[in-house]
Amino acid sequence: MLQANGSVTAVKSKKPLNFKKGVKPYLYLAPTLVVLIILLIVPIVMVISYAFFDNVIVVQEPQFAGLKNFGIVLKDPTFIMGIKNTLFFVIVSVIAHMLIGMFFAMLMNTTYLHVKTKAVFRVIYALPWMFTASVIAITWRLLYDPVGVLNFLSQTLHLSQSTIDFLGTREIALKAVTVINIWSGYPFYMISILAGLQGISTDLYEASSIDGANPVQQFFRITIPQLKPILISLVMLDFVWTIQQFALIWMTTGGGPVKATTTVSVYIYETAFRTYKYSQASAAAVLALIVCIIIAIFYVRNQRSED
Repeated sequence: MLQANGSVTAVKSKKPLNFKKGVKPYLYLAPTLVVLIILLIVPIVMVISYAFFDNVIVVQEPQFAGLKNFGIVLKDPTFIMGIKNTLFFVIVSVIAHMLIGMFFAMLMNTTYLHVKTKAVFRVIYALPWMFTASVIAITWRLLYDPVGVLNFLSQTLHLSQSTIDFLGTREIALKAVTVINIWSGYPFYMISILAGLQGISTDLYEASSIDGANPVQQFFRITIPQLKPILISLVMLDFVWTIQQFALIWMTTGGGPVKATTTVSVYIYETAFRTYKYSQASAAAVLALIVCIIIAIFYVRNQRSED
């Protein structure tokens, strides 16, 4: 730059400074990204690669198998049974979560209950969501035991003449495990829906009352439309979480009796760590991953449409 006295001074470029400002946030994120890549991305890539090779881990030089493992898995009767069990487990759980969560959220949002009463009920209703899968599994195994509380009550109330082995009877084991999952998962819906209900303006309900709308009409014409974005997000997330549910099933029934509660996640575990067919287990895991990715895509699109 030319000064008044005729001397020339250099002008410092602002680009390095801007470059540093642009890089600095990523440096803070770098450790987290590295851990994420190591613990999440790398295992996913490894599992996908295993699905296309034969006898991985078991032999030192596995041979490329193409889609062979996928064909074996899709023809496996146990995997087909696992799909059917998973569909029942997921669909019933998601619907029940929605209905029970909506009911308790509406109950907590009503003006008929005292504030202190609501506070107590919120804690009680949210408790199942706070427990780990191991605690839930042990608790319900005690309840379902042939000499447990449920059998005692059913015989005392003359609902059943004999003891029922809820987790050991093939016809009812899957239903019993589904009930456990419903009990442990509905609080997430309740809390989320309650937050949505409290965000709906009371003016809408007052205006509809003036127009002659009854509570049922208000529910379907005001409450549900206002909660629609939240409900769609909850259902999609719940689908993914329930499909992946493993610990609860494994610690209650272990996939039995006679594969009655074997879901896709249990099938993957047993195939990999009991029969050591890691290639086929990886193929089954990739199929489950594809389903989860499809649901995730719909979830992201729904979130973008809300924005």
